[in-house]
Amino acid sequence: MPSYYELYRTSTLGMALTDSLDELIQAGHITPQLAIQVLDQYDKSISEALSSKVKAKAVMKGNLRTYRFCDDVWTFIIKNPTFKFDHDSASADKVKIVACNARRPGE
Repeated sequence: MPSYYELYRTSTLGMALTDSLDELIQAGHITPQLAIQVLDQYDKSISEALSSKVKAKAVMKGNLRTYRFCDDVWTFIIKNPTFKFDHDSASADKVKIVACNARRPGE
């Protein structure tokens, strides 16, 4: 079975899922093995949903301060970024972008 990146487990949704699974394990309602299966399914589902259902595009401008490439993962630190969407915009002091290879592991 191919594995998926665990990148989205640190999102708000992923952390909430992890916390809920931990509570269920502590209460004895599920086994740790079932929790791992649920997280693996979450990794697969979120990856497939983002690649097939999200069609939004954005334009970003900012000052690239740091970039690195390690183990097929790009990391960018951008200062003073501005994001422009179709009908909205957003800005921040700093943003960290982590980009992984689009191919599924094992392909």
